[in-house]
Amino acid sequence: MKKSYRILRKVVVALVGVPIVILGIILIPLPGPGILVTILGLFILSLEFESVKKPLDKYLNKLKKIYKDAKERQQKIIDKNSDRQ
Repeated sequence: MKKSYRILRKVVVALVGVPIVILGIILIPLPGPGILVTILGLFILSLEFESVKKPLDKYLNKLKKIYKDAKERQQKIIDKNSDRQ
């Protein structure tokens, strides 16, 4: 019973995660949340498949770097505007 439950869970996770990853990859060159959709799909797949955790960590690190860079740019703009006044 437990073995069939595990197999069923893997199949369900794959059936949900793989289309989301494919959709995210298709959306990457288009305007929209392609990277976020891809990360969501990888997250879903990583719940059952260990081999997906490495690409997921890679994407999350890139996302953190983008966020950090955006925050630094925002702070520079704020500082620049406050110096003008």
